[in-house]
Amino acid sequence: MKKRPHLPFLSLLIWAAASTVAVAADEAPKGLPAEVIKVAAEPIDITLEAVGTLRANEAVMIRPERTGRVLSIHFKEGQPVTQGQKLFTLAASTEQASLHQVEASRDLSKVEYEQAQQLLEKKLGSRHERDKAMAQLNIDEARVKLARTALDKMTLFAPFSGRAGLRLISEGDYVTDGQDLVALVDLETLKLDFKLPEKSLARLHIGQQVSVSTEALPEETFNGEIYAISPLIDEQSRSIALRARIHNAKQRLLPGLFTRVELRIDRLPQALMIPEQAIIPSANGFSVYRVTDGTIESAKVTLGVRRSGTVQITDGLKEGDVIVTAGQLKLRPGSPVTPVFPPDLANAAEPH
Repeated sequence: MKKRPHLPFLSLLIWAAASTVAVAADEAPKGLPAEVIKVAAEPIDITLEAVGTLRANEAVMIRPERTGRVLSIHFKEGQPVTQGQKLFTLAASTEQASLHQVEASRDLSKVEYEQAQQLLEKKLGSRHERDKAMAQLNIDEARVKLARTALDKMTLFAPFSGRAGLRLISEGDYVTDGQDLVALVDLETLKLDFKLPEKSLARLHIGQQVSVSTEALPEETFNGEIYAISPLIDEQSRSIALRARIHNAKQRLLPGLFTRVELRIDRLPQALMIPEQAIIPSANGFSVYRVTDGTIESAKVTLGVRRSGTVQITDGLKEGDVIVTAGQLKLRPGSPVTPVFPPDLANAAEPH
C-alpha cells in the first residue's frame, strides 16, 4: 500500500496565507453607513404666504327707522332667514290712524277736483278753481304716500338671505329709531382680507387661487380666489391689500377668524426637492454630499423655494443623484460610504 505524499511545509504556509488574505478581503469594511435618498423631480406650487381675516360677504345690523313698541318677533336666533322675511313688527296704531286720516282727506279732495272739472266743462266754473282743487288732491296724495311709508317702516324685513344673530331686545320692549335689534350675516360666501409686500405686485392678478387654514379648524383647508386688488399701496406698511372670496357652503367658517393664507402664483412641473437636513451651509454658500461609486463627494448647490421640511435645488444636482440626508458630520469628501435608503425606498435603484 502506497503512502500519500506529504505537502512541503512551505506550500502549506503559502496556502494558509492566501486563504487569510481572501477572508480579510471579503470582510473588509465598505465605509460608514449613511442615510441617503435618490433625487427625484416633482410638481410644486410657488406660493406667497400671508395672514388674513375673514369677513362676512354681507353683514348688517337691523335697526328701526321709527320709534315704537315691539309687537312681534318673527325669527329664531342663530337660524337662517330668507330675503324679504319679516323680522320685527312694531306697534303701529298711531301710524295706521294717520294713514286713515290722510286717505279720507285725499278722498274728499278727489271729489272736489272732479266737481271743479265738471263745472269747468259746463262753463259754470273757472279754470283757477279746477287747478286749485287738483293741487290740493296732489298734496293729499303725497300725504297718503308719506303716511303709508311711515306705517310700512313699523315692520322690518330681512334685506338679504343669511343667518340671524342674537337679538338685543324682546317682545314688548320700546325701541327708538336707530337702535340695534339684531345682526344679519350672510355666511354662504366669506370675504378674506390680507396684505402682501409691494414687491409682489407684478405677480398678482384677479382669479388667482388661495387656500386658507385656521387654528379653529386645524385639520381643514378652504379654497377661494382673488376677486379684488386695492389700487393703492399702503404707505405705512408698503403693502397691497387683496380680497378673496372663500366658499363656505357648510358654514364651518365664521367672520372674524384669523387665517393663514397661501396664494398660488406659479407652478413648477419638474422641481428637484430634497430634505432641508441634507443641506450643508458654509461661508461660500451651500452644498450637499453626493454618493458616487460608493464614495462621498461635495456638490455645491443653489437653493430655490422652500416647503415644509424641503427645499428646491435649482442648480448643482440632477434627477437620479443619490445624496446623504443624515450623518454628514461623520463623513468627508473622498471617504467610502455604505448608502442606507429609508425603508420606503429600500427597493430603489442603487447609486451610480
